Amino acid sequence: MIIYNGLNDIQPLVNAVVTSGTFDGVHLGHQTILARLTEVAQASGGESVLITYWPHPRTVVSNDSQNLRLLTSLDEKIELIDQAGVDHLVVIPFTRSFSELTSEQYIRQILIDKIGTKKLVIGYDHRFGRDREGGFEYIRAHQSEYGFEVEEIPRQDVDAVGVSSSKIRAALNEGNVRTANRLLGRAYNLTGTIVKGRQLGRTIGFPTANMQVDDPTKLIPANGVYAVEVEYGGQTLGGMLNIGFRPTVAGTHQTIETYIFDFDKDIYGEHMTLKFREFLRPEQKFDGLPALVAQLKRDEETARVVLDQK
Repeated sequence: MIIYNGLNDIQPLVNAVVTSGTFDGVHLGHQTILARLTEVAQASGGESVLITYWPHPRTVVSNDSQNLRLLTSLDEKIELIDQAGVDHLVVIPFTRSFSELTSEQYIRQILIDKIGTKKLVIGYDHRFGRDREGGFEYIRAHQSEYGFEVEEIPRQDVDAVGVSSSKIRAALNEGNVRTANRLLGRAYNLTGTIVKGRQLGRTIGFPTANMQVDDPTKLIPANGVYAVEVEYGGQTLGGMLNIGFRPTVAGTHQTIETYIFDFDKDIYGEHMTLKFREFLRPEQKFDGLPALVAQLKRDEETARVVLDQK
């Protein structure tokens, strides 16, 4: 896949089949669109092109920008789009001035002049241009004038999947990783660097890896204990994860701490990825360390069973 950071380096393609959108999460609904995009491109002997935006448009134009958390970092989104078989990815920096482009300007300046679009494939509710004024009906009415065709993914095809980024965010905010994973078509993940914490886990037989997530805009699921798969150093390990404030030991800030099963290595400063498999229980305050340790042992047993079934 060829990646363009902005529009300066791209030249009009001979037979470009194009789609566009934020594609946060690259979930099952997005995958439906990408499958059709690549299918149309292959059938016509063309090249598939996806236009996306960074940062997420809502962080630029919406009043709730501080509260928006994303399902994928830019690097994760690029990797998933590449896996879908897209030929060209155009990442447009989303700014206030870009958000003011009318649908007519967007079509002529980007789709026609920059990319040379021959066919546009969009989801049934896709909108573009200032105030989301452009859409399928508008383009279809003018497609002979623009010199390219437009295809809308039927509503029933998208609705059959029953998925949206908002639904996935809501599920994760409730700790419902089972639903989130089903809608994503894969396990939700966090990637970050291992940093030193208070190291209390070592004193009670449960040493943990304290993660600092790479992308501060990435959504952290609800506080609680989870069964996770840990990808580190080219291997996949089992583990249990606690997200929260550690009330039993008077924690003062949220941490992301993983007890990796059957693992004993100093990995401070190194990277790892957590794949969420199951929510085990909410975070709670125990009556002292013995009660906490007893519960952690039960959590470990449950997490091992869960992961063995995956």
